[in-house]
Order: sequence, then C-alpha cells, then structure tokens
Amino acid sequence: MKKVLTIAGSDCSGGAGVQADLKTFSAHGVYGMSVIAAVVAENTCRVLDVQEITPEMIRKQMDAVFEDVEVDAVKVGMLSSPACMRAVVAGLKAYRPRHIVVDPVMYAKNGSPLMEPSSIGCLIREVVPLAEVLTPNIPEAEAITGMTIERLSDMERAAVRIRSMGCRAVVVKGGHACGEAVDVLFDGEQIHRFPGRRIRTKNTHGTGCTFSSAIAARLAGGCTVVEAVRLAKEYVQGAIEHALSIGHGNGPTNHFYSLYSAGISQEAQHAD
Repeated sequence: MKKVLTIAGSDCSGGAGVQADLKTFSAHGVYGMSVIAAVVAENTCRVLDVQEITPEMIRKQMDAVFEDVEVDAVKVGMLSSPACMRAVVAGLKAYRPRHIVVDPVMYAKNGSPLMEPSSIGCLIREVVPLAEVLTPNIPEAEAITGMTIERLSDMERAAVRIRSMGCRAVVVKGGHACGEAVDVLFDGEQIHRFPGRRIRTKNTHGTGCTFSSAIAARLAGGCTVVEAVRLAKEYVQGAIEHALSIGHGNGPTNHFYSLYSAGISQEAQHAD
C-alpha cells in the first residue's frame, strides 16, 4: 500500500484540513499520515481561532513519520507563518520525498485569513520551489503574482508566472471564476485545461484540501502530473455533486460518496 503524508492545519468540524486529507487518502486506497501544523477552531460558518503548533513540534512530527515509514508523497496545506514554513521546508529538504503537492492555503471558505499576509514572501521564496505541483485558487494566485485574474487567459498567464518561481507544475483552480469551472495546469511545456460542470451548491467546504490530497494520492500511485490532476478533478466533482448538507454554513464535500451510496455489506456489518 502506498503511504501519503499531509502537513496541514486541523479542522475540528471535519470538512477541511488534515481531516479532509485523510478521508481523501482513504478514498484513494492509500495509507494516510499527518503532521499537524496548526489547530483551527472552525465550523461551516466561521473560524473562531487559530493556534499554531511550534516549529519544533512540527519538525518532531515529521521526524517521527519519516524515520519509521517510507513516504511515497507529501501534501502540504495550511502553513500560517514563516516559522512554520521554515520548519516544514527543513524537514522536506532533509528527507526529500519523491512527490510534494503544495496547496497554498490563505483563506477559509468564509474568507477568514489562515495565513499571515507577511508570510507570502516566505511562501514564494522557500515553499514554492519544493513543489512538484502547486494548487492555488484564483485569490491565492492573485496574491502570489500580484495580478488581477478575471478571465481564462489571465489564469494561464498566472500559471506560467508562478511556475517560473521554481515549482515544477502549477494548477490555477477555476472555482472562484464565473461560468464553467475550468482548472488550468502549466507543466513547464504546455497549458492543459480541465473543464468541469459548475454544480449549484453552497456545500464546498474543503474542496481545495481534497483536490490537492487527491493529486498527491494519484502521484503516489504512479500517475503522471496530468493524469493525477485530471483524476483528482473528477473525484472532487463527484464529492461536490454529492456534498453533505451538514451545519448551517458551507457544508463539506462527500469524500466517500461511493461507499455511502452503496453501504457496507451485510456480512461486514455483522462480522465478529
């Protein structure tokens, strides 16, 4: 079984962050592990508070995993400060996992900030160059590039510009755009467009975490970057289409929609 590590914040409501990552890993048949970089008190409506884990504890969690378990891929999510970023970067440089997917989380679904604005420079200088795939949404791509992104051609220009910052490939996600939900991948050689049907639902909490984790799981399984992005998008589309109306705000996507619709066999339910 392939083994994938998430380094991200914890979402106590279960829809995003480490919780969404681990669900996504399980849905893809890989063994999931986690390094908690921050504890986020949030629900489907709001973020109440964020408490960072110390850089020393972040690094010790990474040491605990890497010294014992072979890691096939790493997904990096919410890193709220330069100190957290540098701890993660030091660990990744020391252990050199084959696949690294970075989701540059800056805002919660309701717009609450999850990264200090002063951290963007450190993100660009130190984290972005380690990424095999970087997965910003449009607001995050705007913050990284300083561009205004209003149309598909802007997304493509932003992808090219971000890729020049050192990552091997970048996907600018089109969920915040108007019209069709098109994601744009630039892999250093060509632009790939991944169109998707826009689903009318407010229950999209954790979609970015889920998408990046699905890419990491697919890369661990041997997919190319293009294949991993395509399959991850298909998975997220299904998870959104079957999203769960949980809570009073933006509910979570349904990571196990196939299992939930089919159920567990009667034999499994009554096994001793």
